[in-house]
Amino acid sequence: MSTDASADTREVDAGEGYNEMLETLDVAIQEAKQKVESGRVYDADNEAVRIKWIRCLAYAVNVRRQVTNDRDLQELAERIEAIEEQQR
Repeated sequence: MSTDASADTREVDAGEGYNEMLETLDVAIQEAKQKVESGRVYDADNEAVRIKWIRCLAYAVNVRRQVTNDRDLQELAERIEAIEEQQR
């Protein structure tokens, strides 16, 4: 890890950025899930809207998975960097 204060701030900001993205995605996923589960299908138009919400839900879940993976990889890289610094 760097002893540079601005580097430490960037790491905290990046972590907070991931947390904010995940929180936003959680809200979007919950909203889409409610729309899919509570929708009543009376005609083809309603079914088309429901299918769009299903696609939105699937997309949001996939993006959340990607953001979570990115966050985990960043944390792992930081841990590896810290271990390498200790070994020097």
